[in-house]
Amino acid sequence: METLALTFSTGWASGINAYLVVLVLGIADRVGDLDRIPDVLGSWPVLAAAGGMYALEFVTDKIPYVDSTWDAISTVIRPTVGAVIGVLLAGEADSLNEAVGGVTGGLTAFLAHLAKSGGRLAINASPEPFSNIGASLTEDLSVLGVGLLALQHPQIAASIAAVLLILGLLLAYVLGSMVRRGWRRWKRRPV
Repeated sequence: METLALTFSTGWASGINAYLVVLVLGIADRVGDLDRIPDVLGSWPVLAAAGGMYALEFVTDKIPYVDSTWDAISTVIRPTVGAVIGVLLAGEADSLNEAVGGVTGGLTAFLAHLAKSGGRLAINASPEPFSNIGASLTEDLSVLGVGLLALQHPQIAASIAAVLLILGLLLAYVLGSMVRRGWRRWKRRPV
């Protein structure tokens, strides 16, 4: 049960920022030599790649419209990373547990990615850049917090991730509805 909770938590976090999740898990394995974290995530090449990609995403995610382009590119990457982490956390990929881990990680990452990218599209309709910066920093801190919590208390982290996932999907839906309504009003305005 702990593995499934850890997989769900890291899946959600991967949908928001996959590179930060790999970095957190890899550093945690290197520093704490945790049994539940696969050693491959703590290898120097993986840490270097994750660190470089996280730095790129950290900057890109703060720029309006560039962040949505990055999110479009990440539509394949984030769920794939979530699924790979799920399989790695579940162990050897030759049983039902590992398959469930991969599906849980990938599906959770995909749903979280949809919530993030949908919300970001709506935020980009705002004329000021500060909402993007605030949203990005909030996402990064949430991923970091849930990721670190998942290492010690996977069930609590999974509960928080589930609430954040539901709230994110609802927020993306509400913001999307508001943008659609505004767009319709704008199209009907007299020229």
